[in-house]
Amino acid sequence: MHVLVVEDDVRLAEALARILEDNGYIVDTVHDGQAGIDYGRSGTYDVIILDVMLPKVDGFAVAQRLRRAHVSTPILLLTARDATTDKIAGLDAGADDYMTKPFSPAELMAHLRALTRRQGDVVFETLTAGDLTLNLESLDLTCGAETIRLSQKEFAIARILLGSPGAVVSKEALIARAWGPDSNASENNVEAYISFLRKKIGHVGSTARIETIRSVGYRLAESAGR
Repeated sequence: MHVLVVEDDVRLAEALARILEDNGYIVDTVHDGQAGIDYGRSGTYDVIILDVMLPKVDGFAVAQRLRRAHVSTPILLLTARDATTDKIAGLDAGADDYMTKPFSPAELMAHLRALTRRQGDVVFETLTAGDLTLNLESLDLTCGAETIRLSQKEFAIARILLGSPGAVVSKEALIARAWGPDSNASENNVEAYISFLRKKIGHVGSTARIETIRSVGYRLAESAGR
């Protein structure tokens, strides 16, 4: 399961990531509301853990903007404020659950389990764009009767691109999300894995293609004609 943590306290974000990774989750962390919107809109996350007090855009506004963009990913709001009016504001903004700091790791995991049970209809095991289907458990890429296994990095990039078909994703964003924000990966690494992924898309006979947008990044066109 893939979780996005949006928390401006870097130490707390790292602590949350460790708890989640120890429980088998894949975690991305960002530290301001605008990054939360940009990452959350990809639609590739199973749960978003969202702090309320964030720079650039607060958590309530992040939740509202994600819902307006038709992102149905379950959202767990974290805040130090426990006033009933704040809880109501968070839920009205589009959050699915609300947890007050401080909290225990066991409490966090219980909330996540409840969210995924309650929102089971929006936690997908596959991701589809055009004639391509990406299995989020097995890392298989399928088109019709043809299937091929992706490497971990190919899968990470495919998940980002298939999650937002037609949207341009920069090389910097791919590095941050596929390798991690503190990675030493370079644009050459991105180019190499894009090349590998293009070959595998071709191998399964898909009409989709990864387009290079010069000086910007890449996007998935759902058919060769688009």
